[in-house]
Amino acid sequence: MSLRPTLETRKAIPTMEGAGVKLHRAFGFQDPSELDPFLLFDDFRNERPQDYQAGFPWHPHRGIETITYVLSGSVEHSDSLGNNGTLGAGDVQWMTAGSGILHQEMPKGSQTGQMHGFQLWGNLPAAQKMTTPRYQDVPRKEIPEIMDDDGTVVRVIVGTFWGKTGPVDGIAADPQYLDIQIPAGVKKTFPIDTYRRAFAYVFEGAGAFADASRPAGVLLEKEVGGQEVNIRDMSGDRTLVRFGSGDEVTVQAGPEGVRFLLISGAPINEPVAWHGPIVMNTRTELEQAFRELRNGRFIRPAH
Repeated sequence: MSLRPTLETRKAIPTMEGAGVKLHRAFGFQDPSELDPFLLFDDFRNERPQDYQAGFPWHPHRGIETITYVLSGSVEHSDSLGNNGTLGAGDVQWMTAGSGILHQEMPKGSQTGQMHGFQLWGNLPAAQKMTTPRYQDVPRKEIPEIMDDDGTVVRVIVGTFWGKTGPVDGIAADPQYLDIQIPAGVKKTFPIDTYRRAFAYVFEGAGAFADASRPAGVLLEKEVGGQEVNIRDMSGDRTLVRFGSGDEVTVQAGPEGVRFLLISGAPINEPVAWHGPIVMNTRTELEQAFRELRNGRFIRPAH
């Protein structure tokens, strides 16, 4: 087994999207090869309704897939195909935009006004850019949740892990999407297929992700739950950890434990032409998409 090196850790950047939703962007609109097949990752988390209620009114997508994972509050959605519904706490929606879709997403807070969720964009390969759009809505109760003997809890949203398979399937990037919670002081190793690009996103507590050249536990500064922890190496709330190649990731939970998403996928390795919500392979395809959007031919009839 080979430990994946930590190539980079960086904080998500505050930004604004939609009609004025305040969120934090971990990556997106930069180098699309960096985390190929993934293009963008947003953490929309607010305590004040005025920071999210304007939502994401009608807008187009083509050439991508999006996964929305709600932790608290809810998101009402509707689209040009006539689909509509509500995602509640713990629910997941995977949307394949394919040849083109118009949709809107309107966040609604919990009873105490809190709203928290994530959205990840996955690229589609050229052969599937113009596929028929579809949705997969998955309620919380259908998502497998595994508890290990040491108290570690893993929700398997997509892919197979520890003998459990998530309910979302047929995704072009062949992703694995895990929600992992590790108790304070516990050190844990997770396997990841070598051919996948991988990243972690920490959103509760803190953890030290071991580096192949500097394993967690050197330059020790504190003991937590019987384990020595290097506090200076901790990745805390709203931190992206980007990994190099290898087939496992090791993390040492900090004094408050750690909760993070561990996401990996098979790189597509194709050229990317990207503008706003539309991602194609060439500039010509991109121009055609916006031309069709202007002349009312963006939405293709279902086959």
